[in-house]
Amino acid sequence: MTAGLSSEWTPESERLVSARFTPDDMDIDRSLRPKRIVDYLGQSKVKESLGVLIEAAAGRNEPLDHVLLSGPPGLGKTTLAGVIANELGVTMKTTSGPAIERAGDLAAILTNLEERDVLFIDEIHRLNRQVEEVLYPAMEDFTLDVVIGKGPAARSLRLDVPRFTLVGATTRTGLLTAPLRDRFGMSFRLDYYAPDELEAIVKRSAAILAVGIDEEGAAEIARRSRGTPRLANRLLKRVRDFAQVRHDGRISEDVAAEALAFFEVDHLGLDKMDVRILETLIVKFSGNPVGLNTLASAVSEEAETLEDVYEPFLLQLGFLNRTPKGRVATPRAYEHLGMTPPPGTSAGLF
Repeated sequence: MTAGLSSEWTPESERLVSARFTPDDMDIDRSLRPKRIVDYLGQSKVKESLGVLIEAAAGRNEPLDHVLLSGPPGLGKTTLAGVIANELGVTMKTTSGPAIERAGDLAAILTNLEERDVLFIDEIHRLNRQVEEVLYPAMEDFTLDVVIGKGPAARSLRLDVPRFTLVGATTRTGLLTAPLRDRFGMSFRLDYYAPDELEAIVKRSAAILAVGIDEEGAAEIARRSRGTPRLANRLLKRVRDFAQVRHDGRISEDVAAEALAFFEVDHLGLDKMDVRILETLIVKFSGNPVGLNTLASAVSEEAETLEDVYEPFLLQLGFLNRTPKGRVATPRAYEHLGMTPPPGTSAGLF
């Protein structure tokens, strides 16, 4: 395998509603991913803009300008990168920021690209700064500056690399350096999906998986999918398993609700960890502001995972508030958990 290229899953977490995969989920997920832009559901404005730009680049037989995709995990950034490559009729090579440890790793990847290929770098905000410096001329001039040797005998060698398209994906745009961000010709932010868009995705995936599902069953799964297609597909697969074992295999609204309750996903899409975070803020810390690292230690989770995976949805629901002093649960969170907000807290503020 070429240095720095990612082709295998490594076990990190099996949380049902997280952005991470198990090996079986990876295999099924690939089969559910749309290959063409017409099959990519949701993100209408992003699709429309990309469609025009891809058609123009293909018509001139040129590589598409570099693309930066940002947004919370699970919204389809990797899928969209694959769609771009398929629409251009080229190969996509996939890697991630942490996987490219040295400038030599990046050089090996770039020199193995073909003309107009797509290089997809996930978590691009985590690129090593030395690697990032080497990437600049490759993005701008399609050249690679390589230093051979050390000390007084060291010399610089400039290599040409194929004209390629870099598609970078990030969940944390603010961590990208300005020089790297400025070298992307296009930047698109993917937003959470509406329930009707997720319902369409669930129906499409159910058809591919040959799972019987009615309108109400698809809507029930969509409502609990946290605005995230990846989670919608994950929940669909778990509900399918439940329906197969406990019922006749067909997914109705009642079967979906029963299955998701069994897997401890409530009607808003919150799971055990979400509830644990809120209960820790409310009960353990008596509703007082709590720093991110302290909260992470209290719930036995990585601070980065809390910030990237859990907090965005809790913030979207209005259950969590970030203050200068730390994280606090809002009156809506108290109400959802059946608790009474502390005196002097106005529910109208949230």
